[in-house]
Order: sequence, then C-alpha cells, then structure tokens
Amino acid sequence: MKKFKKSLVFLIVALLLVFIGSAVAAQFNSSSGEVGVSRVYFETERGELSGLLYKPDGADSEARPTLVATHGYLNSGEMQDAQAIEMSKRGYVVLALDQYDHGHSTGTMEKPVPFFSFWPHAMYDAVQYMYDQDYVLKDAEGNGIIAVSGHSMGGFSSTHAVMLDEVDFQDSGIRKIHSSLTMGSDYQWLKTLGYTDEEINASYGPRMSGKIAGVYDEFFFDAEASAAGQPVVKKDYVSTAEGLGFLGGLESAQAGEFYEVDGAQRIIYQPNETHPWNHFSQQSTAHAIDFYDAAFAEYGDLVAIGDEGQTWMWKEWFSFVALIGFFFLVIPVINLLTKLPFFNWVYTERPAALSAPKTHGAKLAGYILLIVGALYPALFFTALYSGDATGMTLLRQISMITIGLAALIFIFSFVKNGDKSIKTGSGLILGIGIVQYIYLRQQERFFATTEWFGAATVNPVVFWAINVAIVTLMILVGYHFVAKKAEGASFASYGLKANSKTIAAALATAIVAVVIGYGLLYLVDALFKVDFRLWTLAVKTFEDQHVWALLRYAPLFFIYYFIVGLSVNVNTASSIYDGWKGYGISILHFIGGLVLYLAYHYGLLFLTGTGGYPAESLSSIIVIGLVPILLVAAIYNRYFFRKTGNVYVGAFLNTILMTLITLANTVLYTIL
Repeated sequence: MKKFKKSLVFLIVALLLVFIGSAVAAQFNSSSGEVGVSRVYFETERGELSGLLYKPDGADSEARPTLVATHGYLNSGEMQDAQAIEMSKRGYVVLALDQYDHGHSTGTMEKPVPFFSFWPHAMYDAVQYMYDQDYVLKDAEGNGIIAVSGHSMGGFSSTHAVMLDEVDFQDSGIRKIHSSLTMGSDYQWLKTLGYTDEEINASYGPRMSGKIAGVYDEFFFDAEASAAGQPVVKKDYVSTAEGLGFLGGLESAQAGEFYEVDGAQRIIYQPNETHPWNHFSQQSTAHAIDFYDAAFAEYGDLVAIGDEGQTWMWKEWFSFVALIGFFFLVIPVINLLTKLPFFNWVYTERPAALSAPKTHGAKLAGYILLIVGALYPALFFTALYSGDATGMTLLRQISMITIGLAALIFIFSFVKNGDKSIKTGSGLILGIGIVQYIYLRQQERFFATTEWFGAATVNPVVFWAINVAIVTLMILVGYHFVAKKAEGASFASYGLKANSKTIAAALATAIVAVVIGYGLLYLVDALFKVDFRLWTLAVKTFEDQHVWALLRYAPLFFIYYFIVGLSVNVNTASSIYDGWKGYGISILHFIGGLVLYLAYHYGLLFLTGTGGYPAESLSSIIVIGLVPILLVAAIYNRYFFRKTGNVYVGAFLNTILMTLITLANTVLYTIL
C-alpha cells in the first residue's frame, strides 16, 4: 500500500509538471492569448504540407505582413519557435512549416534521389498557399508582403523559392515574396541544381535579403573547406567570394552592415554559433528581428517595429519542464500498471548482488569492460555512421584478428581438454565475431534509403547501434566466462532469465506505458498546441507513417537496447554498485564516450578553429541528439532492472519510446 501511494504521488507530480509546463509554455507561444496558434494542412501538387499557423488577433479583419519560416534536414516546423513567437507577437502572421516528409507533411512526388525531393519546392508551395489567404497582406499592385526564412535546407528552400518567384514574376508581373532571410545555408546545394552564383544573386531582385552565417557552422560558408571534405572549421563568410558576391560584388565588407544591391538592401550576420545553435540563440533571433524591422519598416502601422524584447526562451524552458514530466511519468505509470493482473508477470526474482571482485585480474577485467563499453561507440562512430573508409578497414581488420584469436583458443582448449568455460566462451566469441565481420560488410545496404527503411539518417544510426551491440556482446561473453562466472554469476544475475509470460507482460507494459504517455501528449497538443521539447530533443505528435516505420525499425533497435542493457547489468551486478553509483555507471556506459567525443570535437573547434573530426559535420550533430536520448535510456534500463529483476521492461520501453521519438523528429521518406 505504501508503494502504491508513493507511485500515485509520483504520478501526480509528473502530471503537474506536464500540464503546468505546457500551460505556461502555451501562454508564451500564443503571446498571452493574443495570437491564435493552430495546425494547418493543405494539398499541393507534390503532396500535403502542414505547419503551425500563428495568427495575431485582428489579422482576419486587417491583413498583415507574413513570414513563412521552415526548418532544415531532419527537423520540423517547431524548430522555428523563436521566429514564430517573436514575429507573431509583433503583429506578423507566421507559418512555421514542415517541409515534405518531415513532421506532419508528406511528399507524394517521385523520389529517384530522395534528398532532392523535399526541399526544392516546399517553401514556394507554402508561399502559394499563404498568398491566397485573406489575412496575408498584398500591396496595391498585388505583390505579396511575405518574407521567407529557413534554416539549413530550409534556407536552400527559401532561396530557391525566391528564384522561382522571380521566374513567375516575368510572366505575372507579381512578386509574392517580399524579402528573405536564411540561416545556416550558403549556395552549396543550390549549385547542385545547376545554378551559378550570378544567377542566384540576380534572382533576389529588389527584395531585401539577409543571411545568418554562424562562425562555427559545421556545414557551410567555406567553399574551400567543403571541397576538401573538412568543413568543420571556423568561418568568415562575409570575406569569401560567395559572400561578397551576395553583397553586390564588393571587394570587402563587414558583417552586420546593410549594403544596397539592385535597389534593395542585403546583409550578412555572423554570430559565434554552430549550425544547430542558430535554433536556440537569442543572438540569431535578435538578428532576425533586426532584419524584419528593416524589411517591413513601412508597415509600422500594422506590426511593431523596434521592439527588442524576446520571450520565446520562456516557452522553451517551460516546454522543457513538460518534457521532464513526460519522462518522469513513465516510471509511476509502469509501477501502477504492473500491480494489475497479467502486467504483474513482469516481476521475476531480483538477482542477489554479487560480491565485489576479489582479484586484481577480475577488477581489471571489469574496468576494461566499462572503459571499452563506454569508448567504443564514440571511437568508431565516424566510421560506422559516416562510412569512413579508414575506420571501416580498421574495424574489419580487428574483426578478423578477433575471429583468429577466438578460433585458436577454441581449438587449443579442445586439444588440451581445457576448462569448459574457456571452450564455451571462445566458441561464442568466435561465432559472434563471424557475425560481426559479415555485418560490417553490409554497411552499404544499411545506408540505402528504401521504401521499407525510409528514415535516411536513422539507417546509419541503426548500423552503428547494432555493431555496438555485437561488440558489447563479445566483451560481455568474455567477461562473464573469464571473471564473473567464477564469482557465481549466472544469466539470472544480469536479468536475462525469464519465462515467456514475463517477456509478454514486459512488452505489453512498455506498449501501454508509451500509449498513455503519447495520449497525454496529444491531449496537450489539443489543449495548448505545444509539445514536450528542449532545443533538438522533442517528444512530438506524429502521423500514421511514423507508426508503420516504428514497426520496421524497433526490432533492430531492440538488439542495441537489449544487449547494452545486459552489459550495464553485468557491470553493476556487484554490491558496490547499489544505489546511485550504479546509475552513474549505467549512464557512463551509454553516453560516456559520446560526451567525450563532443568535448574533443567542439573543444578543438572553439579553441583552434578546426574540429576534432573536421570531416564530421552531420554525424557530430547526430551525436548531440543521441546523448540526451541515451541518458534517459540509461536511467530507465537501470531502474526497471532493479525494480522487476530482469532486463526486458527497460529494453522494450527504450526500444519503443526512443525509436518513436527519433522517427517523429527526422526525415521519413514515405514514397520512393
């Protein structure tokens, strides 16, 4: 009864965090109710686009200047919160757009090269829709008073929209786009469509145009570094030929200053920020406000000009409170759920804690397992995620050496009639090693974006995760037979032993808990039009295609969460790891190496101007997103192992929840 009351109290606390955080976040999101926020869907010839529409009070009776803002590769419209909140509270109509096959938007166009399907027309298709709305301002000649803005791929989409609008202007005499501001994008991908710098620069015409070019941007703003395949370096875009060309072909220019080109003004801002930092920056938001103040100065009777205060961060912080509540909610929900018939089958006898290692060899083996388990995922992340040839060659060579050594030990143990543990351990490692080598040869297949596996950036994460699991399993097997078995450890000691009823109940428990959590999210979305997030970490609503993708990806991620979870249990099976120390080891095992990776990579970038892995732009950003996800997974894994006596609830929960969070926040090509 006491435990029931405790779980009930925790549930109430979690619900309070969710609802209070969401309610306050909604107040800032809607500017205390002065801006209506709603999700809109609209059909286009290329599919269905969706976005969050921010409509200030009075816009229906008096049309307003409008901003269409969109995200980059892997993200969704919510990543434009800063611009959406700040500009809508100043009186602008804002559409925070999900590009095709991101968020709630779906692309039905043909996709011979999926990457070039979603961004070239997404922004201009949205402009066409917004131009037709009565609440969007047009001037006396019918020109749209619409600004376009995008981050990264959204910036390319915005610039291409300007180019398409200028082509249409030649026939219609109407420009629907009034001005443009891009963040984190140069001309690199537009050139792959066949355009030249001169053609792009000429397309701006008389529109006021700006660029926010982070000094530490991992991708763009240094053509030479990009051509050399090492773009993670410090940048000075305003001094490059492309930057100077954008500003009218000047010989030199200063960041933060307007220059007149073709009868309009252009500007380049250069904050000391990385690529994803643009999303979560008061400095970049201040630059955006400054730009729109200049671009829409003549419409001061309809929108506020010169209002410098920023409130969007409060929405982010309270959404973070709700996010904490969501992750916390899962624990009391499962604790209460497993008091019911059938669900209470999740419990097995909690394994007795093993005694601390007594010999120096056993202690050393434990430390090696911990260090290798923590560092391996990071040391070979670039090879496994990016396909680095040198790293992959090294991995295959290590795999062949492992197979050879395991085979020798296995044969020798039989010839000499060695200990049964050595025979079993070496035989298992030999088999796992062969599987790993074959798996390493399948990298190209895992990297391919297909109709079945359409999440382009999730595919290499899966490849990385399964390889980490395979290596972890080899180390785990070796450690068990060399050290832990002699101490009395068995499969039950690590939470592996369970009957079919326990496994079925664990799966059902995880599914119901996730459904309850997301049911709460959908209620919050209906009431407040906010989700649970901080920066790039978000638990957000999804579409049908994400559920089908979950069913395809979850079995693969289960391999990772199950084996790494077991490894953590092996490492913390001793009595010395009872309490918070065990959680610390669990967290270290899941993310320790990745944190060191980020510290090394970005530490060198900020200190020396060159990243620790200068060729790793996207992969390093992926690691930033992995760290908080795996941090929560580590806590769940440890908690539910100690609670239920087995690994299954934590493994199933982490698989379903973390995979769904990942898929809902990235690109998912639905038709190929």
